[in-house]
Amino acid sequence: MQRSDILQAAAQIFRQKGYHATSMQDIADAVHLQKASLYHHITGKQEILHAILDHALDLLIADLEEVVATDLPPEEKLRRAMHAYVGRLIQDADLAAVLLLEYRSLEKKARAQHIKRRDRYEHIWRNLIKEGVEEKAFQPVDDVVATFALLGVQNWMITWFKRGGPLTAEQLADRFCDLFLYGLLTHEGHPDT
Repeated sequence: MQRSDILQAAAQIFRQKGYHATSMQDIADAVHLQKASLYHHITGKQEILHAILDHALDLLIADLEEVVATDLPPEEKLRRAMHAYVGRLIQDADLAAVLLLEYRSLEKKARAQHIKRRDRYEHIWRNLIKEGVEEKAFQPVDDVVATFALLGVQNWMITWFKRGGPLTAEQLADRFCDLFLYGLLTHEGHPDT
């Protein structure tokens, strides 16, 4: 039994039942271990939750850093960043759901550490927006508000996206990106024209 198997099983159960409703016995059953044997691999649910959140953020940060390190124009970086994020939300739906919904279940000290790491991720997004503004590819916007809006639109896919639906994750990422880059107004409807 590998620790990664335990974390993946726990993420799936946390997503289905919620952190507080999940017992260590649920996790042990999912990985076909006796509850006592599970404790040879981990110390408890808090350790599991913290490890899941760290792993999810590590993946997201690596994906985003790879995009922002390119020499692409800001609008293409934004498109690729959104594709990477939406792809990760769909590919690792259990991890994503736990990351977005269960971090509040961390104990106070661990939650503070997690929030610092999450803020680092958000900061990379903000820098991507700032770069676009500085290069005059994007309108002058509040990078904090823009980042929260951008992430918020993508985050809630975990509650409504269905594989096999009318749009693929890639198509949704493009539509989200188009919405952010071009807005809703037609060129004629824009007040500056």
